[in-house]
Amino acid sequence: MSRAPILAFVAFALVCAAFVPRGGAQQGLGGLARVDPAGSLVTDTRGGGLRLDLALSQGVPYRAYTLAAPPRLVLDFREVDWTGVDRTVMLNADGARDLRFGGFRPGWSRMVVDLAAPMVIDTVAMRVDVETGKARLRAEMRSATSEEFAARAGAPRDPRWDMPPVRARAARAPEGSGAGPLRVMLDPGHGGIDPGAERDGLSEKNLTLTFARELKEELVRAGGYEVLMTRSDDRFVALERRVALAHEMQADLFISLHADTLVQGQAHGAAVYLLSASASDAASARLAERHDRDDILAGVDLTGQDDQVAGILLDLARRETRPRARRLAQAMVDGMGESVGALNAHPIRRAAFSVLKAADIPSVLLEMGFLTSDRDIENLRDAAWRADLASGIRAALDAWRIEDAALRQ
Repeated sequence: MSRAPILAFVAFALVCAAFVPRGGAQQGLGGLARVDPAGSLVTDTRGGGLRLDLALSQGVPYRAYTLAAPPRLVLDFREVDWTGVDRTVMLNADGARDLRFGGFRPGWSRMVVDLAAPMVIDTVAMRVDVETGKARLRAEMRSATSEEFAARAGAPRDPRWDMPPVRARAARAPEGSGAGPLRVMLDPGHGGIDPGAERDGLSEKNLTLTFARELKEELVRAGGYEVLMTRSDDRFVALERRVALAHEMQADLFISLHADTLVQGQAHGAAVYLLSASASDAASARLAERHDRDDILAGVDLTGQDDQVAGILLDLARRETRPRARRLAQAMVDGMGESVGALNAHPIRRAAFSVLKAADIPSVLLEMGFLTSDRDIENLRDAAWRADLASGIRAALDAWRIEDAALRQ
């Protein structure tokens, strides 16, 4: 193994091009690399360190680095197949609190190891067997002071990884005026490495994606709508990127879809959330904090994304956007109430959700239901109920765009 002295201890090895099995046996080369659960393990080392071994069917490009608050080891790979990998079996170390893995960005996978104490990457390397093409990635970490960890932590800035810059939003005629289709950005919450809330075999990331597809079909069939999605499959999209996509695609509306858990208050029924610097109630505040923490859990570097920046974003919100968003929330509550009946006891709420911070796009967050509610789980499993919910939202958008066009003349 070789030491990695560069910033954040990045290891970006294009090993799949450098190693080809002898004799033409290209076992899986050109296809998706598979993780071998039998050879993949996280263990403690002497001196309070940590060792991560990952066995792969073939070499893949990768990088490794650490992030702070909380301390995490992050490994990014070209997309790999995690079938059969059990986190409870793989994690066998007191030096790690938890680990997660899954899709992160198109063509990429990520593993995040929550560290029990500050550690730095000591060595990291991928070795490929020239006979079989199989690969083993090993990262070894050693105990470090808080100061040393802080000095080395941070995501690398690499042009091969960074997303393309956000394009400025081009001027468009207000689509609500009837000049063309209303461009709606649907945002299925969570995805990839971040499953969201889970209960009884259900995961929030799958529920939101399923309903987003159904709602898209409802709107497209109705006519007059162009529907975009922040993700169309099981991949992770950072909160900041979701908002950026809405601007890049010049969306007229942004609707984020969720189905969370909220034990406090025994929440039931759908609710629509609007952006506010202060939450309308304690439960909404906890929910917003939970949603924003998903970026941290998925290994997103939030360096520099402090409260001052968030405050500036809030201040930038256009004066006309807030009442338009309020009218959208009310229309959705009315439409869903007529189509599916009982909603949450307080169906319109407010909280500081980062995903709602587009300054010039009316944005709402829809909690379709709560996985802590048996009644809501039954509804969310029911395709007929979801179809009624989609129909109610479509009716709401029909009504909203007519009212919005009239008020904007």
